[in-house]
Amino acid sequence: MYNMGKGGLTYWSPNINVVRDPRWGRTLETPGEDPYVVGRYAVNFVRGMQDIPGHETVAAGGDPNARPIKTSACCKHYAAYDLDDWKNHTRFKYNALVEERDMIETFQRPFEMCVRDGDVSSVMCSYNRINGVPACADSHLLSQTIRGDWQLHGYIVSDCDAVRVMTDNATWPGYSPVESSAASLKAGLDLDCGQSWMKDANGKPVMDFFSTYGMDAVNMGKMRESDIDKALTNQYMTLMRLGYFDDIAQYSSLSKKDICSDAHKSLAVDGARQGMVLLKNENNLLPLDAKKVGRVNVRGPHIQAPEKAMDGDYTGPPCRYVTPRQGMSKYVKFSHVANTTIYFGGINLHIENEGNDREDLLLPKNQTEQIIRIAKASPNPIILVILSGGGIDVSFAHNNPKIGAILWAGYPGGEGGNAIADVIFGQYNPGGRLPLTWFKNNYINQLPMTSMELRPVPKLGYPGRTYKFYDGPEVLYPFGYGLSYTKFLYKMDANGTDVAIPVAGRHCKQLSYKSGVSGSACPAINVNGHACTETISFNVSVINSGDKGGSHPVIVFTKPPADVDEAPIKQVVAFQRVFVHARSTVNVSFTLNVCKAFAIVEKTAYTVVPSGVSTVLVENVDSSVSFPVKINLSV
Repeated sequence: MYNMGKGGLTYWSPNINVVRDPRWGRTLETPGEDPYVVGRYAVNFVRGMQDIPGHETVAAGGDPNARPIKTSACCKHYAAYDLDDWKNHTRFKYNALVEERDMIETFQRPFEMCVRDGDVSSVMCSYNRINGVPACADSHLLSQTIRGDWQLHGYIVSDCDAVRVMTDNATWPGYSPVESSAASLKAGLDLDCGQSWMKDANGKPVMDFFSTYGMDAVNMGKMRESDIDKALTNQYMTLMRLGYFDDIAQYSSLSKKDICSDAHKSLAVDGARQGMVLLKNENNLLPLDAKKVGRVNVRGPHIQAPEKAMDGDYTGPPCRYVTPRQGMSKYVKFSHVANTTIYFGGINLHIENEGNDREDLLLPKNQTEQIIRIAKASPNPIILVILSGGGIDVSFAHNNPKIGAILWAGYPGGEGGNAIADVIFGQYNPGGRLPLTWFKNNYINQLPMTSMELRPVPKLGYPGRTYKFYDGPEVLYPFGYGLSYTKFLYKMDANGTDVAIPVAGRHCKQLSYKSGVSGSACPAINVNGHACTETISFNVSVINSGDKGGSHPVIVFTKPPADVDEAPIKQVVAFQRVFVHARSTVNVSFTLNVCKAFAIVEKTAYTVVPSGVSTVLVENVDSSVSFPVKINLSV
């Protein structure tokens, strides 16, 4: 697209905000609710966008700011941003009150992984304030953390108009446009994304604040020219790394023929199929045998799904749109009197998108009523296909014996119709696992979106957030849930292991225990500054006990010692996706760094590894295996 003059080389993507609340309108843009999973997504996304073969790393003594990159990715929106517009609380005015522990453990972790492990060339700061300070004017978050602690090799950009928002919306702290520009640039912001399509009161384009007020800020003594020089250096270094001023010989031959190739269409289909999650499949209703079925009755608003039901937000136009009806037509014919009914429902970008948080977790009422009516009238149990980005409370369908199967297709993109049909008719065995908890609708009455705490707040009756801390009523589908057309069982070669970690006195940290529990002289090790070379290794045998091969994500969790107070219930520390043929077994090996896999963030915001017995857990819908890991800290 760049070679044809249709696109640039910088892309403000991916969105790696952790989904804290299921009502958030931008859930569909993200990889879910687990910080580690989100971070791994970020690293792989960025590496895929940026890395040039042969230049993935910097040679010893080389300059990481000069490492060539293919395109420039941007991890956004930093930080603690997951509210757009909820009951008159908007992202432009919202002040996120966040404990330091939650910042380190949840809100910052994917960004740290993106910068340290992904070597991303850009980070975008968000609109909201954090503990009173706009994210784009917080020197601790920008200069000290991103550029200093994490060693960003690139530039920091504002979300579009975030600097103007400081003056016009957040009014922090009564700053003029000149003062907002100076404060953000001095804090470490390099580029102000301005919306030139916006108009002021006189009908003139509203340009970015830096261009409009930057020189005024210098002339008034609010900032120095050297501050501007630093920002320009960071931006132009990125452009030079992209080869922007040179011929990019390695990619100069790419043209229109390389965009909508058969290989790329196949990749789009495969991506959509891998992401689908089978939520219900009573009596093995799915997959359908196309030859036996012959004709199907297809119903629902998403049969001929338009763009807003196929694509997520912020996506380029696909090579083509294949609707669910078109995809199904490869396998069967359609008839309103067929005994198999398939209903395509869900929500779309009119309900969940940037600037619009959801009011509830339900399907539109007319869809729910229609599904129940069709299921009651159908001679056979029906199949429900859901298109959405966020979770939906479909309890009515899960508990209805006349609704035999539920398939979540997400927003499957241009090839989505083919992908859905391939899953329904057994050409592909679904192996997706939910990246976020599907709560029942009552969750929205349990706590407000403005509560930033991840852990439960007993005095207010708030349950915790995400699978790591939620302690409320039973959820509809837990994080990591997903069925298959076969059963995958686990066996493990480990019964338990001990790990001894020598600890210098300065690395010992206190630990918060539950009432009545006393700790040892050195209850936890401070990860920061410790060598942390200790590892544990184990194998998981993944046994396909059925007659159909399929891919399966093996997810490894760890659980802290039971006596530690306010620790995560469990947390993802590793995962691998493997294909297992029917009636076969595949052995999957894992090696965990103890300081990373067993670490928790204490109340004091230190990242520590507790002494005592932690647990390694591998589980899915059909199987669960675990073993204890005793961690001994010797002073």
